[in-house]
Amino acid sequence: MSLRTKNMALVVALCLFAAAPHVGVYPIFALKLLCFALFAASFNLLIGYTGLLSFGHAAFFGGAAYATGYAMKAWQLPTELGIAFGVAAGTLLGAVVGALAIRRKGIYFAMVTLALAQMFYFVCLQAPFTGGEDGLQGVPRGRLLGLLDMRPDVAAYYAVGAIVLAAFWLIARIVDSPFGRLLVAVRENEPRAVSLGYDVDRLKLLAFVLSAALAGLAGSLKTVVLGFATLTDVAWMMSGSVVLMTLVGGMGTLAGPFVGAFVVVLLENRLGEAGDWLAGATGVRAFAEIGQSITTVIGLVFILCVMLFRRGLVGELARLLPERTSRTSLPGPAGPGASVPEHR
Repeated sequence: MSLRTKNMALVVALCLFAAAPHVGVYPIFALKLLCFALFAASFNLLIGYTGLLSFGHAAFFGGAAYATGYAMKAWQLPTELGIAFGVAAGTLLGAVVGALAIRRKGIYFAMVTLALAQMFYFVCLQAPFTGGEDGLQGVPRGRLLGLLDMRPDVAAYYAVGAIVLAAFWLIARIVDSPFGRLLVAVRENEPRAVSLGYDVDRLKLLAFVLSAALAGLAGSLKTVVLGFATLTDVAWMMSGSVVLMTLVGGMGTLAGPFVGAFVVVLLENRLGEAGDWLAGATGVRAFAEIGQSITTVIGLVFILCVMLFRRGLVGELARLLPERTSRTSLPGPAGPGASVPEHR
């Protein structure tokens, strides 16, 4: 995709972002979408550009959500410090999990992350400061930097949106940097990267910690926006949801996680209403029943994407563009024979 096309897409995205609250888009829904889009983008940095499949990313998302909620509710920390504390908690947890998980590869790596995430889930279930099954409720939004009142939904939308856009910019910078190209090289041909003198385990750990930090930021913002953190945030189903978002949108693409998050969040929040409307309009009761089967419909969407859109929605669209090249689906080295920066 050319630089001109990328710039045009960026301008369109910024215009849509600025106009969303004024054209009937519910700010809370848009905020939830932004938080999960960032969560998916953090996961995509790990699997799409480093080739590491984690089944435990909910631990960083939910752990940061709990940390932010507790810091702002119990310690009365300002909003920015509460978010920073949550990101720090997610980063620390990611460093611990990553240091243990990178000792294994492939499915064993994924199973280690899942096992550690489940251990963390049971810690959150029994710990007194998490509220157990009730979760942390009534977390105040406060003021951002002591100036911006976050209580109005529109103000929270623009403040959180600015943070999410800054995080997306950071991810884009990481991907386009020499470090990002090294991650792609490790994904494509790890033995060659090792033969050139690179510390592959260190690169993997850095990528894992960066991904955990960004997932923690998404979880912290979600707590600030919605005012609560629950066990759902650390459950294995949340890890499955972020995998689905990334695959549906397009693994290894910058816009893919946003598109995937939009599809999944839209289905989760509007499928029931759409089913009831279709049942009322057509008189077919089956539409209402389908609308209540959110998990089944999301599973069908996943199957369709696997069967028809192997690169995800954004990946397939990029492939069909007139300017398609071998770099459209995944930037960086395209295969085992691709070039890797020489280590000096």
